[in-house]
Amino acid sequence: MELTHFNDQGRAKMVDVSQKAETVRDARATVQVRMCADTREKIQNGQMKKGDVLAVAQVAGIMAAKKTGDLIPMCHPLLLSAVDIAFSWVGDTLEIEACVRCTGQTGVEMEALTAASTAALTVYDMCKAVERGMVITNLRLLHKSGGKSGVYDAPEQEETK
Repeated sequence: MELTHFNDQGRAKMVDVSQKAETVRDARATVQVRMCADTREKIQNGQMKKGDVLAVAQVAGIMAAKKTGDLIPMCHPLLLSAVDIAFSWVGDTLEIEACVRCTGQTGVEMEALTAASTAALTVYDMCKAVERGMVITNLRLLHKSGGKSGVYDAPEQEETK
């Protein structure tokens, strides 16, 4: 497989996407934040001193998706059409899913992964005074579509403990 992020001298370069067709690009990524029951209850009951944890994490994830090109050196800055962050609870684990879309010449996988991970880090930051032992785990791409490589759907994962 050709390494596209290196020039003829073996140095890093940003890939030239100018010849690629503009298509609708979608990506979904997920991450989990494991915590103790007391932390979960405080989040759900709005009892964290820093404020509404999920509202702040949602905005942080959206902002991060928009700034991915500034954070990841070889990512192209993209004009995103949509970013959404969803939260769900499985026991004491917060599952975060980020969905990103654009019409462009390159995919939005990195934007979805950046959004999900930043939302998780924001949850940690807002709750660390209550629990420093939270674990952020299982960051992964769930789906991507658009572009020459087509659709990718992650295989089902066995439930982690």
